[in-house]
Amino acid sequence: MELLRLDNVTKKFGGLVAVNKVSFTVEKGEAIGIVGPNGSGKTTLYNLINGVYAPDEGRIYFDGKDITNLPTHARAPLGMARTFQIPRPFGGATTRENVAVGAMFGYAKASVDEALEIADEYLRMVGIYDKRDVEAAKLTPLEKRLMEVARALAMKPKLLLLDEVMAGMNPSDIDKLIELLKRVKEEEDISIVSMVEHLMHAITKFAERVIVMHQGEKLLEGPTMEVLNHPKVIEIYLGKKVVEDAEG
Repeated sequence: MELLRLDNVTKKFGGLVAVNKVSFTVEKGEAIGIVGPNGSGKTTLYNLINGVYAPDEGRIYFDGKDITNLPTHARAPLGMARTFQIPRPFGGATTRENVAVGAMFGYAKASVDEALEIADEYLRMVGIYDKRDVEAAKLTPLEKRLMEVARALAMKPKLLLLDEVMAGMNPSDIDKLIELLKRVKEEEDISIVSMVEHLMHAITKFAERVIVMHQGEKLLEGPTMEVLNHPKVIEIYLGKKVVEDAEG
């Protein structure tokens, strides 16, 4: 069942066409990777989906509603959540309070007490429950990323947009986060779209389908290994074939 649809979406900044007539759909409960080199339009595409920008052309639909011109703050209560490449905590608030904000203003629309309970649940899930009373500004970079994931999940989203969330993590932490996301996706029937620049290891283990961006356009879309090993993708982006992990 379709959750998100982009129809010929275009965004220009002056004479630069950052995203050019991009169309794709995301099904409910699906895991998708968006990859591409620097300057390929990935971040602009995310900002269009999330409502940071409105497209110059095309339409965006979410859960059957036209959200093309809906601002970001109005998309969260519909069931859309996002993490950012550079974490943006409320520095003076505790880790627990930061995550509770997601529960209060996302799809969950929880009361303060409910939000704090939801925060505890997801802090346990991502493995930083012991940091719940620490000011968010004092967390390590990895802990801030995990807090962002917990806050996004606390929103109880239908669609979770992950923006380079695994960048800078060691392989062990990446594997743990992927297993967590897989479990949450299945248990809570969340669609997850993950934007990744270089971590093909993460994409091959997580994404069922991949969209490759290049110079603002959708270059290819399809099953993960098939797309990543396409000659065009190897030529302009990866430089070599991708080997799938033995574990799948």
